[in-house]
Amino acid sequence: MKQLLIIGAGPYGLALAAYAKHHQMDFLLAGKPMEFWHRHMPRGMYLRSGADWHLDPLAIYTFNNYLVAKNISAEQMNPIPVVTFQEYAQWFQEKYDLQPQPDFVRELKKIDGGFEAHLENGGRVVATNVVAALGFGFFKNIPGELAKKIPAGRYSHTCDTVDFDFLRGRSCLVIGGRQSAYESAALINENGGGEIHISHRHAAPKFAPSDWSWTQDLVRATAQNPGWFRHLTISEQEAIRQRFWAEGRLKLEPWLGPRIAKANIHCHPATSLIDCTELPDGRMQAGLDNGASFRIDHIILATGYRVDMNRVPYLSPESILPRLNIVDGYPALDESFQSNLPGLFFTGLPATRDFGPFFGFVVGSTVTAKIIVERIRA
Repeated sequence: MKQLLIIGAGPYGLALAAYAKHHQMDFLLAGKPMEFWHRHMPRGMYLRSGADWHLDPLAIYTFNNYLVAKNISAEQMNPIPVVTFQEYAQWFQEKYDLQPQPDFVRELKKIDGGFEAHLENGGRVVATNVVAALGFGFFKNIPGELAKKIPAGRYSHTCDTVDFDFLRGRSCLVIGGRQSAYESAALINENGGGEIHISHRHAAPKFAPSDWSWTQDLVRATAQNPGWFRHLTISEQEAIRQRFWAEGRLKLEPWLGPRIAKANIHCHPATSLIDCTELPDGRMQAGLDNGASFRIDHIILATGYRVDMNRVPYLSPESILPRLNIVDGYPALDESFQSNLPGLFFTGLPATRDFGPFFGFVVGSTVTAKIIVERIRA
């Protein structure tokens, strides 16, 4: 029986594996390294975070140290290309000699004394402790009322729209107002797209550098006192969430401005889609509530992500989901990221309800790894 099974080899899984290996734990890392980043982030995308976000709980193989090792200047990394962070993750994996088992978990069951995982390749792993290092993939948000207005098969979520060749010479509507919506529009245009419309309910974001530096102090506070966020009042928690939301939604990075200022990119702030009908020629006629109407070939939903643990396909519907304490879609976690099922931990987006919104992003991975591994070792 393994001491620890880590399901998922994204930033949180890699950080956990590195720290577990440092402490000579008997663990298995299951999953394809940085799978979501490779399959669900388009080429040419940039990160909004700085070079101080990294994967190493021991602060040895940091992103900054990777840049030094590869003789890459900080100026070249403003902004940071997604592909460079992917290359850093590979370097990090090699430095710690992490050898993930590149198989997905088909089902995770609760058994006496631990957990049993069945892999897609037919293998079986039994472990005392399991960390579900969940990324965004299971939680893409497609609002039902919005989907009803669009003809079937004529829309896709940004999570699944990373190759824009199918939009070459064609028109589209992007629904959403965050960086991902506007950057998708820029990438579609740069890949030969036709007319591009962007619609979102809030006012137009301003082009200003995002500032995530304040999150570092909050993450460090979690290392010292893992329960501090949950002990805040509801209004205090909401103030932090609103500040995080404002950085993400009310600003667009300045380097994106010139890429959006194109004659074929049309922005419709403070609007909503009211109807979308399929035309005899195969195109669609889309109408917004401000009276705007235009013909398009496809709709991209940049509608973000919403946690719902019932959508994690490998959690057993017999032995885990019925017994897992779920609040508003999130697992209720203790101060070590452990659920009410002893030995079952959750990281990433599912942890943001109890630990704060920054624990859905890379910045929280190193502290999370330390807290969970130390709890298991204890």
